[in-house]
Amino acid sequence: MMDDAQAAADETLAAQASGTETSRRETGGDLHATRRARMMKRVGETGAAIFGANPVRNRSNDTNYAYRPNSDLWYLTGFEEPEALVVLLPGHETHPFVLFLRERDLSIEIWDGPRVGVDRAQEALGADKAFPISALDEELPKLLAGRSEVHYALGIDEALDASVIRAYRKAQRAGRGRTRSPLSIIEPRDALHEMRLIKSQAEIEAMREACRVSAEGHVRGMRMTKPGITEFELQAEIEFYFQKHGARSPGYPSIVGTGANACVLHYIDNRATCQDGEIVLVDAGAEVNWYTGDITRTWPVGGTFSGHQRMIYDLVLNAQMEAISLVRPGLDYTEIHKTTVQVITEGLIDMGILEGPVEKAIEEKTFRKFFMHGTGHWLGIDVHDVGAYADDGASSRKLEPGMVFTIEPGIYFHPEEEASPKDYVGIGVRIEDDILVTADGCEVLSAAAPKEPEEIEAIIGLDA
Repeated sequence: MMDDAQAAADETLAAQASGTETSRRETGGDLHATRRARMMKRVGETGAAIFGANPVRNRSNDTNYAYRPNSDLWYLTGFEEPEALVVLLPGHETHPFVLFLRERDLSIEIWDGPRVGVDRAQEALGADKAFPISALDEELPKLLAGRSEVHYALGIDEALDASVIRAYRKAQRAGRGRTRSPLSIIEPRDALHEMRLIKSQAEIEAMREACRVSAEGHVRGMRMTKPGITEFELQAEIEFYFQKHGARSPGYPSIVGTGANACVLHYIDNRATCQDGEIVLVDAGAEVNWYTGDITRTWPVGGTFSGHQRMIYDLVLNAQMEAISLVRPGLDYTEIHKTTVQVITEGLIDMGILEGPVEKAIEEKTFRKFFMHGTGHWLGIDVHDVGAYADDGASSRKLEPGMVFTIEPGIYFHPEEEASPKDYVGIGVRIEDDILVTADGCEVLSAAAPKEPEEIEAIIGLDA
């Protein structure tokens, strides 16, 4: 991974290349400071932007789920603790970056681990000013004084919403007739999420690493597969590899579905036993330094695809390869899905599973009985990452260098779908790769995960 100085330089070069004017602060040695400066420029000097940490979620009784930071707050600060709030005040002479966070408390830190604390926030995180989170109701109204609008995402955390609204109203009352006071609350995520959509070189390197670990984890899963292994054992082998090689955790709940379970798109029960003659669908990605891979592979439990399994597998692979071949700057994003629909529909008609002609089947969407989801999504800090899919009212935005997304066509013959042909019932195939748009085409970040059927068949069970 690159150090912060190199990452910040790369971030600046990426911004310049895309036509973004950069300030002196953006050329400094802190990646997160670069991002904050860009965000403050979007907010404007009359505004304030507020981003809160994710709340801690209770799992059971006095046990909580493992904490993961809010993606937007982490993107702007690198801060990973709960009970935190970032306030950006563009143009402020002394403290444009204010951080509210937990105070040091040794009696708690002995149990739960160290905290940064207010006194170390400037050195550790570059905060211009820091307050204890307990002072939020007292200090936030003062920070909003003189600002004409507040950029804050309502509806994510009700408790935080209440605190921000109280501060907003208090700042309005205090400023009435004397100074500028907040008149509106504006959704900030459109601006921030457009920043996150275009990945810098530092982010691309992080995603290459996440995809490398993810792909190698899939290879381990293939090599460990044999009849009689359970879905959860396969999941454990893959996730063990992820964490052994730098992942904090999977980037999302791993899907390991054998047989008909592969026809449940978000199947995460993972309790069944893999049987000879079945194929198993694995959708799993490693989260490394808060960026995630997202790969799906489908392989035969016994080492060889049967005739019908192979026919469906080849059709899905052909659709995916056709779609990947299109990717380049300037392409309408929707063309990727249109291509996969065209290829899959034609193939299902040729097999006698759908009735033609192709144009009618697409118009009437009869293919959706077997291919019912989109062909991909943005990828980054979140597995379903942020950014608009349409631009300026158009039906689709055009691809740009630095975008990363998945291409993941699939065909599923669910046992309870009446239209599923008898010979195909229970077959579910999805193939998913992570795609970076480059200056003249694309890079398949997940290419190290085998997907040619002969290549897969050659490694099934080698370490079982």
